[in-house]
Amino acid sequence: MDRRIVCLLFAIALTALGCGKSTGAGADGNVLRFGFTSEPATLDPLSPSNTADTRSILFNVFEGLVKPDTEGNCVPAVAESYSMEQGGLVYRFVIREGIVFHDGSPVRAADAVFTIEEAVKAGFSGFARIAGVEAGGERELLVTLTEPDPEFLPYLTIGIVPEGNPDREKNPVGTGPFMIKSYTAQQNLVLEKNPRYWQEGFPKLDRVTIVFLANSDALLLALRGGNIDGATITGSLSPQIDTAVFDMFPNPSNAVQLLALNNAVKPLDDIRVRRAINHAVDIPRIIEAAFYGRGEPSGSPLIPGLSLYYESGLKNPYAFDPERAKSLLAEAGYAEGFSLEITVPSNYTMHVDTAQVIVEQLSRSGINASIKLVDWGTWLSQVYQGRNYQATVISLDANNVSPRSFLSRYLSGAGGNFLNYQSEAFDRVYNAAQGEAGEARRAALYRDAQKIISGDAAAVYIQDILGFRAFPKGRFGGTRNYPLYVEDFSAVYRIN
Repeated sequence: MDRRIVCLLFAIALTALGCGKSTGAGADGNVLRFGFTSEPATLDPLSPSNTADTRSILFNVFEGLVKPDTEGNCVPAVAESYSMEQGGLVYRFVIREGIVFHDGSPVRAADAVFTIEEAVKAGFSGFARIAGVEAGGERELLVTLTEPDPEFLPYLTIGIVPEGNPDREKNPVGTGPFMIKSYTAQQNLVLEKNPRYWQEGFPKLDRVTIVFLANSDALLLALRGGNIDGATITGSLSPQIDTAVFDMFPNPSNAVQLLALNNAVKPLDDIRVRRAINHAVDIPRIIEAAFYGRGEPSGSPLIPGLSLYYESGLKNPYAFDPERAKSLLAEAGYAEGFSLEITVPSNYTMHVDTAQVIVEQLSRSGINASIKLVDWGTWLSQVYQGRNYQATVISLDANNVSPRSFLSRYLSGAGGNFLNYQSEAFDRVYNAAQGEAGEARRAALYRDAQKIISGDAAAVYIQDILGFRAFPKGRFGGTRNYPLYVEDFSAVYRIN
C-alpha cells in the first residue's frame, strides 16, 4: 500500500478516536478499549432489527432467565432455578433473590412476563408454542406451551427488561455485568461496571470502551498504534500482527460464512446453476488466499461447534471441478456462461476478500462475476430485508445455542429466509425435528435437514471463520469462547 495512503488512514483512525497521540495501554487504569468495525443497529434487545454485532455487544448488558455457558448449556441467570412440569408443557422459573436492574430497581416476575410478551409481539422466533405467560407473585414465572418443545429453553436467553421503561432505545436498562454509560455514533460506546451485578467477582474490568473504526485497516492501525487495547481480527489479518508484541487468542466466529444465492431469481432458480456455482468455488483455496490458511471448510448451514447436530460429512460436498460446472451450466442453457453480481457489505474486509477470490474462481467456469460494495445499512435494507440481489457473501449467526436458530431461516416462507429457499422435503424434516423429544433422533433429523439444503445447493457454505482476539502481550487474560457469536467482557481482566 502507498505510504501516503497508510499515513492518511492512520490519521483518520486517530481522529475517530478523538486523540492525536497514543496514551499507552495502561494510562486509564482498569479499563479496556476494544475495536469494532461495525456499530449496533439498536440498543434495545427486543428489537427485530438486531444484528449479530449488536447481540455480541448487548450480551454484556442484558441477560435472560437463563444464559449460555462456554459449552453451550443453558444455565440460570436472572432466574436462579427452573423446572419443567406436565411433560414439558409448563416451565416454572424462580427469579434470583435480590437481583436488580442497572437503575437499582428489583427484577420482578412481571418484568419477565412483559419481556416475553414483547418478544412475541416483535416476532422473535422460538415463541410460537407459547400459550400463556403469567407471574405467580413477585418471583415466580410460569410459561405454558401449546405442546412440548425440547428446544424452548435456549430462546429464554433473551434479555429481561423493566416493564416500566418507556424508551428502551434511549434508556437501555438490563441486569448484565456492564451498564451502558454513553453511546456516540461513529465514535464509541462506553460500558461501565455494574456494581450491583448478581455474580460475585464479575466483571473484572471497571470500564470497556468499544471504539468504532471504519474498516479493518483502521482497526489494525489503531491496535498497533496503542489507541485500542484489543480487537477481534480474522485469519487474513493475523500475519500483520507481531506475535512478539501481541497475544493472539483463537476465537471462532460461530457464524456460517457463505456465498448466499437468491434462489428466486434467474438463473439461480435453476438447481443446476446453483450446483455449478458450488463446483466452481474452491473453498480450501478461499481459506488459503483470503485467510492465510487459518480455518477449515464447513460445507453446512450449521456451525461445527454444535457438534452433536453438525453433519460432518458435508465438509466438502461439492468437489472443486470447473469442467463439471461448465457441463451443468450447459445443461441449464448457459453454455456461454452468465453475469453474476455479488453484493458485499464494505465494512467486512473478510467478506470482501472472500468475494474477490470467488470472482476469480467463477471466471474459470464462464461465470462473469462482479462485486457491488454497499454500506451495512444498505445491505440490510436491500439484501436481507428487500431480497433485491443475486448473490452476497456474509456470515449468518444464531441468537442462541439451538440448531433451530441456524436452520429455521430456511423454512419456506420464513421471515429471515432472504435466500428465498423453498423445499417441501426440508420443511418436512425440520418440522419433524421440532416435535421429537429424543435428543439422538432429533439430532439425526437436523443432520438430514442439512443434507437436503446442501443437496439443493441453496448456497455455497464456506466456513466458520477462525478469528483471533489480539491484546498487547501480557496485558489481558480471561477471554471466553462460546458456540455463539458474542464478545463476553465480563471475565476479561487486566494483568498490568
